[in-house]
Amino acid sequence: MRVIGRIRGYATVVRRARRHRGDLVGWLGRRPQIGVATAGYETALLFSNKLDPRLKELAELKTAGLVACQFCLDIGSALAHTSGLSERQITDLPRYRTSDAYSELEKLVIAFAEAMTVTPAVDIDELRADLLTHLTKAQLIELAATIAWENQRARLNQGLGVQPTGMADGLACAMPERPHTP
Repeated sequence: MRVIGRIRGYATVVRRARRHRGDLVGWLGRRPQIGVATAGYETALLFSNKLDPRLKELAELKTAGLVACQFCLDIGSALAHTSGLSERQITDLPRYRTSDAYSELEKLVIAFAEAMTVTPAVDIDELRADLLTHLTKAQLIELAATIAWENQRARLNQGLGVQPTGMADGLACAMPERPHTP
C-alpha cells in the first residue's frame, strides 16, 4: 500500500513542475546507460517500503539541504508535503536538535543523514546503534541507501546545473544549510 501512496505522491509533485522541466532528463538522455541505472535505483528505493516514507523524506531533505541542491530541495519539499510532514518539520530541519517538531526517532534519522553527508562522515557507529533500537536492520539499510542515493542525486544535479522546477512553489520549503560542526 505504501508503494501506491508514494507513486501517487510522485505523480502529484511532478505535475507541479512549471519550469526547467527537461533539465535532468535531457542530461541523462545523453548517456542512456546512466539514465537506465538511475531509473533502476530510483525504482528500487521506491519499492523498498519497510521504512516509513516520512522518515525517508526527512533524511532526503536534510541531505539535500546540506549539499545545497536547489532541485533536490524543490522536489523534496513537495514530496515531504505529500507524505504528511508538517510545514514546521520541513522548515525546522536546520535546528532539528532543539525543535519539538520531531520525535526521538525522527531526530535520530536526521542526525544519521547529517552524519552520512558531512565529509568526513562522523559519529556513524553510535547513531547506527541508537537507530537499531528503533528500526530493524532491513529498515536501517533502506535508510542508509536512501541517504547515500540522495547524496549521489544532489551532487549529480549540482554538477550538471539542474535547476529547480517549481514543484514546491507556494509550499513551505527546506533551505540550504551549513553542516553542523560537532
